[in-house]
Amino acid sequence: MKIDVKHIQKRGKAGWRYRRKIPEELRAILGKREHLVPLGATEQEALKKYPKVHADAEKLLADAVKRARGPAPTEWGHFRDGIAAARKMGFRQDRDFPFADEIEHDTDWQARLKAVEKIAGKYVPDFDSVEYDDDLPLPDFLPTEADTALARGLMLNPSGTPAPTLEDAKRLYLKERVGDDETKQMELERVFKLVVEALGKDRKLASVKREDAKEVRDHMLDGRKASSVDRYLNVVRAVINHAIREFDLAGATNPFMNLEAAPKDRAEPDKDKRRPFTLDEVAAITARIAYHAKTDLRHIWTILNGTGCRLAEVSGLRVADVCLDHAIPHITVEWHDDRRIKNKVSRRNVPLIGDALEAAKEAVKAAGKATMLFPAYGRPRGPASASAALGKHVRACVSDPKATTHSLRHLMKDRLRLAGVTKSDQDIVLGHSSGSVGEDYGGDEARLEVARRALGKAMA
Repeated sequence: MKIDVKHIQKRGKAGWRYRRKIPEELRAILGKREHLVPLGATEQEALKKYPKVHADAEKLLADAVKRARGPAPTEWGHFRDGIAAARKMGFRQDRDFPFADEIEHDTDWQARLKAVEKIAGKYVPDFDSVEYDDDLPLPDFLPTEADTALARGLMLNPSGTPAPTLEDAKRLYLKERVGDDETKQMELERVFKLVVEALGKDRKLASVKREDAKEVRDHMLDGRKASSVDRYLNVVRAVINHAIREFDLAGATNPFMNLEAAPKDRAEPDKDKRRPFTLDEVAAITARIAYHAKTDLRHIWTILNGTGCRLAEVSGLRVADVCLDHAIPHITVEWHDDRRIKNKVSRRNVPLIGDALEAAKEAVKAAGKATMLFPAYGRPRGPASASAALGKHVRACVSDPKATTHSLRHLMKDRLRLAGVTKSDQDIVLGHSSGSVGEDYGGDEARLEVARRALGKAMA
């Protein structure tokens, strides 16, 4: 019997699978050329699974199409676009409605009326030239949202300015604060999806009260750690504060201010979230990585171990960031298009000594003419991929969930402490803020020498 359904394929002993090509215009959005799902070893099993798999594929493509088209404008968005379109036509908003006896002589207002009549003319049917069947309803001649918004803008929005919503606040924050940072884009979408789930729908900013904020918090706490929810609430707070300021919502307050997922005395202490590796654990993981991991991962691990840098700081290095010809070989951690750093203080020069220096030399040689030192990980979401790859080796040697790749950074902190390095010098190495104005003073060369001495003591 032959299966007569779309997108299904028989692959010999491998069994049946669902195979569907992704339209070219959607490949960048979905990150793949084909959608492949195993359906089972037998024809009967494949037929049983097919309906759900096919429905999931249809939804996947439909969602991708929506993402490609972009989100539909909100009421506030249409209002803003209408004003912008009117301004392009030469009509400004900073004028008053004319009095009745002034309309006839007000040239600007007469020009606005003619422009609105022209828009309306696009939707008035010519009943004399078109034949209609009396038994059928007349066609729909409703104007588009864009033309409606333009007409309202031309007439100075007689219905008033629409109230911005949470969705408007999110989009404004996305445009003005997040930009092209894909990681922050995904976090923003994830957080506000939870907000809408909790509130049931998009809400006008002015209508969100303290009780609503608590509903959002409680919904977020369902199945999530308090520390994660506090991070999500920080995002919501930032978005609403930005919207209150930019939308000129005079007198508005942010109902998410001072709202915590758990009282501070009950929150999980930071020191309990991660722990440093022991030296024996580092030795075991290093040996495993040396035997099992790819060369670039070995180099990343070795540089992390020898510098105390964050994983994203190393995986996102450019070849130009590795200064081997300097009197003190070092890497430069700074913001660039392919890698974001945590904050201003994180920008620093970190000396390379011992095994970390040798790993950096080998990595530069292996990178050749590439821009990124580690091309496989010097990309959006690259640090996450590197974390997952290294995490497998860490977990194979250490079962404690509080020990992760980031534990190397905690270990370096302990090494610096035990070596008697001062707090201010530790901060220079690790890129921590001391909270002092004085941390901005001094030259890069002096800081580099201080960091070299500190790392030398710690790694001795």
